[in-house]
Amino acid sequence: MKLLCLYLLLCFCVYAKAPQLFLLKTYKDDLNVTGWVMSEKYDGVRAMWEGKRLISRSGKVFNPPLSFLQGFPSFALDGELWTQRGDFENIVSIVNTKEASDRWDKLYFMVFEVPEQDGDFFERLGVLQAYLKEHKADKIKIVKQIRIGNQNEVKVYFDRLVHEGAEGVVIRDPQLPYYVGRTKEALKYKPYKDAECKVVSVVEGSGKYKGMMGALKCDFDGKIIKIGSGFSDKERKLAWSRGTRISFKYYGLTRLGNPKYPVFLRLRKIE
Repeated sequence: MKLLCLYLLLCFCVYAKAPQLFLLKTYKDDLNVTGWVMSEKYDGVRAMWEGKRLISRSGKVFNPPLSFLQGFPSFALDGELWTQRGDFENIVSIVNTKEASDRWDKLYFMVFEVPEQDGDFFERLGVLQAYLKEHKADKIKIVKQIRIGNQNEVKVYFDRLVHEGAEGVVIRDPQLPYYVGRTKEALKYKPYKDAECKVVSVVEGSGKYKGMMGALKCDFDGKIIKIGSGFSDKERKLAWSRGTRISFKYYGLTRLGNPKYPVFLRLRKIE
């Protein structure tokens, strides 16, 4: 369902050049992150404010009403368009409206980075904090950052947020200057479950996966889901057969009961 929502988000839209963003790698328990910062990972729609317009990570130009953008600064902001936990499908439907809609009133821009500014993470956020002291921008919220005293604090914080319905935790080294791409100093910590499903068909790959398997459509408790990540190139070249049983991991369920972010784990057996 989430992949379908994102597909619909891309349809019939005005596009600009996709922004260069910082991205997250996956957190591992054996990594020492003492002295870093952690914050809630919001399950919304990633957006970049370029100073004059709000665009998605793929370059879609959003069309919020002017009231939503009231007080936004002339410098760039990076964040998540968000309403509340567990509301992803609704958020997508709001930002996907072609005409400026008052449904945007339910959204906030949860800012977790101030690109193009000098200094470390807190100095960059400080630029926005200083701006908001002088300007009224009700729809901008700065994501709260918590300094990590020891490894156990991460687990306690993670368990509490997930229990309350959050998507997970973001962990970052605050000493770094701004960068784009992925680095081991910016991490996501998300809960996942694993399950099994049965292959019903193969989706041919494209681009670098042309001539290989691009994704598998599988039967998961009577629902057809699509799994397209987690495979090695060797696994993509296999002759996948109907009835093959595989294990996959996922990060909770949508309101319709579909697995979020399904990722291939391993081959089980062929029936």
